[in-house]
Amino acid sequence: MNFPAELHYTKDHEWIKLDGNTATIGITDFAQKELGDIVYVEVETVGKALGAGDVFGTVEAVKTVSDLFLPVSGTISELNPALNNSPDLVNNDPYGEGWMIKMKVDNPADVENLMNAKAYESIVG
Repeated sequence: MNFPAELHYTKDHEWIKLDGNTATIGITDFAQKELGDIVYVEVETVGKALGAGDVFGTVEAVKTVSDLFLPVSGTISELNPALNNSPDLVNNDPYGEGWMIKMKVDNPADVENLMNAKAYESIVG
């Protein structure tokens, strides 16, 4: 499985990439494999301020629906528009074209409290 070193990870299997105070968030390669074929991503929190650990949406696979948890506090600014027509991007490219949301982070330093790739790999590996 692939866990890019430049990302940070949560125990709930989300990844986050920070660029200034804007973060891109998605689910990990491990999570998409566990879920199976993803058929729908629902995020109705665009424009809302949420806390770390809050549910920001759901991902629906053929056999299950799973909540998506925010890694850090902030305001959701964008949902990946490509997921409307191609939710399978999450399966095919979870760290690239399959990203889920972008957000404005309240405190960028909070990202450093999340797991690095090695720590995340040790809990799923």
